[in-house]
Amino acid sequence: MQINNSKILILGGWGLVGNAICKKLMKYNPSELIVTSLKEVEAKDAVSKLEEEFNGSGCKFTPLWGNVFTRAEWKDINPAELFNNDESRHGFINDVFSELDNEILQNSALNSFIAQSKPDIIIDCINTATAIAYLNVYSQSNNVLNDIKTDSLNSLNVEKLIASSYIPQLIRHIQILNKSMTDNSTGMYVKIGTTGTGGMGMNIPYTHSEERPSRVLLSKTAVAGAHSMLMFLLARTPDSTIVKEIKPAATIAWKKITYGEIKKSGKKIELFDMNPDNAINSEGTFKFDNKSNVIATNEYLKSVYIDTGENGIFSKGEFEAISALGQMEIVTPEEIAEYTVFEIRGGNTGKDIMQGLDAFSLGPTYRGGYLRNEAVKRLNHLEKENGLKSVAFELLGPPRLSKLLHEANLLRLVSENFEEVLTYSEEELANKTTEIISTNSELRKEILSIGLPILLKDGRYLRGDFVKIPVRRNQDEIEFTEDNLNQFCYDGWIDLRKENLEKWKQRLSNIMTEAKSVSNNDTSSSFVYDEEYWNFFKTIEPGKIAGWIFENEDNGWRFKR
Repeated sequence: MQINNSKILILGGWGLVGNAICKKLMKYNPSELIVTSLKEVEAKDAVSKLEEEFNGSGCKFTPLWGNVFTRAEWKDINPAELFNNDESRHGFINDVFSELDNEILQNSALNSFIAQSKPDIIIDCINTATAIAYLNVYSQSNNVLNDIKTDSLNSLNVEKLIASSYIPQLIRHIQILNKSMTDNSTGMYVKIGTTGTGGMGMNIPYTHSEERPSRVLLSKTAVAGAHSMLMFLLARTPDSTIVKEIKPAATIAWKKITYGEIKKSGKKIELFDMNPDNAINSEGTFKFDNKSNVIATNEYLKSVYIDTGENGIFSKGEFEAISALGQMEIVTPEEIAEYTVFEIRGGNTGKDIMQGLDAFSLGPTYRGGYLRNEAVKRLNHLEKENGLKSVAFELLGPPRLSKLLHEANLLRLVSENFEEVLTYSEEELANKTTEIISTNSELRKEILSIGLPILLKDGRYLRGDFVKIPVRRNQDEIEFTEDNLNQFCYDGWIDLRKENLEKWKQRLSNIMTEAKSVSNNDTSSSFVYDEEYWNFFKTIEPGKIAGWIFENEDNGWRFKR
């Protein structure tokens, strides 16, 4: 396909991959790039930066914005608001479940984007699977089931459940895309897809609920797979738009590395505290709304972080864990852009999954692995410069990862050295870590404010304004039992009891035994976790240890690379 003098519509062009593709396209002199994003400010920001960087190129840059999965008149409305309004909710359901007609087509925001720009090429960088699957049909189903149990069926909940149905939405999206491209003579459509799990399998340790893997995460993968199969049908349709898909199967990173305020869903994370003297007894029941003695500090979480674009921002520890060898690892947006543009120009990268839906997914790369080390170096430098440790923000998930990172960090504060930590008894480690929590209010606030309770050695606990574990399911309290408390600690509570610290000692010992078993004379590529990897046990690095735990204890490692 000719890029020179072509009009190209980049859906999701403000994002990490979309931006890299825009820049790569400019090498081949397109006549116009139409850059879209969900928000007006994002689309205009992307265009402004492109105009500045490619001033004098002769290319026109046009911003478009809004939700492509709704009507044009609703494109700037939050989905929650859309579903809460009777008129728009009923209209949305009609648009998804009724037979596609010209009225539905003409009302569509996606169709209006395509009809308005009449592109020669469409490059779709929107994470369609996430946009559809994270409407969460399961939570909506629970609402309806609860209504049925109480004999108070609410039509609003039923309609929201219908509106959250994944496959009908996906089918309608593909129908509108196909008709719009055909009507407007689009020559090629390239999708930047997703595996839903960063290339990992059912053992993925990164998930956004207590399930492993969660139903919502599996729904994302299922929608992504269904999406690819529907596009496979498009690609096999004679005299139609040429369809390709590049499907990254690793963490896509990164946009920038910096120090600043940590935000979740666009909002700053407020810091909350609880004085250890006001610790709550872990007896009776756990009460979700018991926030007595929780202190709002009117401060906000700041730290060193790496910005991975649409995937969010990660602490150094989270980034080290997710990008560790055998975890999600890394592919860079520039590589995705390289493959995409090469495919558009007629090249064969072997990464277009329309040629082989399973065999040609884009995995981690040499460049990603090399630059991952550079990223860690920069994060280390910024940690030193700002006088802090970037441990965990609880934005990646699951809470277990943040728990492991913070517990390892507490051991590091006891001693940087593996062997010295092992010289302490469990009682001594419990005393020392408890003392750190009691005296280090900044660290304590960070932990509590990301939703992780701290179980003290005496069985009392500290908590912040909200908790990630246990997950609240339409109940106000949960009974404290020994099994429940142990499960809370496994899933996401910082556990300073002797039993857990004994487990940590065993982990460190196992790591040392494993590393020392590698012969110094064996310099082959057979081993990864040798003594040098662990810096000869002179430093405790939470991200590395969390990655090791996920692989060796939780069986959360990648098989296909």
